[in-house]
Amino acid sequence: MRLDKYLSHATEYSRAQVKKLLRDKRISINGELVRQADRVVEANDKVCLDDEQVILAGPSYLMVYKPAGYVCATTDSENPIVLDLIDSAPDKLSVAGRLDKDTTGLVLLSNDGQWIHRVISPRSVCVKVYHATLDAPLTDEIVQNFAAGVQLKNEDKPTQPAQVSTLEGNVVRVALIEGRYHQVKRMFAACGRHVEALHRTSIGGITLDPALEPGQYRALSEEEIRSVNLRSVNVRSVNVRSLNERS
Repeated sequence: MRLDKYLSHATEYSRAQVKKLLRDKRISINGELVRQADRVVEANDKVCLDDEQVILAGPSYLMVYKPAGYVCATTDSENPIVLDLIDSAPDKLSVAGRLDKDTTGLVLLSNDGQWIHRVISPRSVCVKVYHATLDAPLTDEIVQNFAAGVQLKNEDKPTQPAQVSTLEGNVVRVALIEGRYHQVKRMFAACGRHVEALHRTSIGGITLDPALEPGQYRALSEEEIRSVNLRSVNVRSVNVRSLNERS
């Protein structure tokens, strides 16, 4: 990484201010004063500002148990946001996989833009699993409609194949690969059902930690971070059976 970029990410100084620090001979690498902004910082280099080491913090990856009433946004003038739940939140956290205000469950946060993109990109085919409480029982027709793709109101194309099955009573499990606006609720509405409650349990290989209570969070493990599907997949080749295999 270029030295000016490294320092601007690791401190409160802008790149323009970093260049002044360099001109003022306040920056050193491995004990040697440096004045070149384009100097490359290697992994084992010790970068110092006024003889105090500057350490670039790594990216953050968090899972949050989102309670109802919070919105998945970085700012909101009327409602609390999921970032309000994070103590001393790292800079530039973004949401991977937004949930509606009244939907609960797993939300992923990170300041690693490429990782966020892999989670939400349609090409990654990252399966999302929900538990939905309906106003009436599931029917075979609804199961078949989900498997074939549901035509949503004001949409040009039907949804990609999705899998739905009954868990208990009117509570069902839904697995899908898309993230359209209010998609689960709209799919059931198109099939004559109203979703009374919605809860997300997993995204890709990351499952909501059962030890977390609503409003709590924890850092992702290395295995969970790596579990995000990095392969590009043709979503047309994904069928209902493979949704069960992926989730």
